[in-house]
Amino acid sequence: MLKVPEAKKAMEQFKMEAANEVGVTLKEGYNGDLTSKQAGSIGGQMVKKMVMDYENRVK
Repeated sequence: MLKVPEAKKAMEQFKMEAANEVGVTLKEGYNGDLTSKQAGSIGGQMVKKMVMDYENRVK
């Protein structure tokens, strides 16, 4: 759970961008109707982008 309001907003935006990139439509608020595959693809895309960002910063 994120305790900093700005961080929560940023993570929500990041999640929406990742979902868009993998072709999953998210709505504001609850998205419990997503399949496991859809949710996993969003999470996987988020991790992929975080790893790429880290690797670019380390170079």
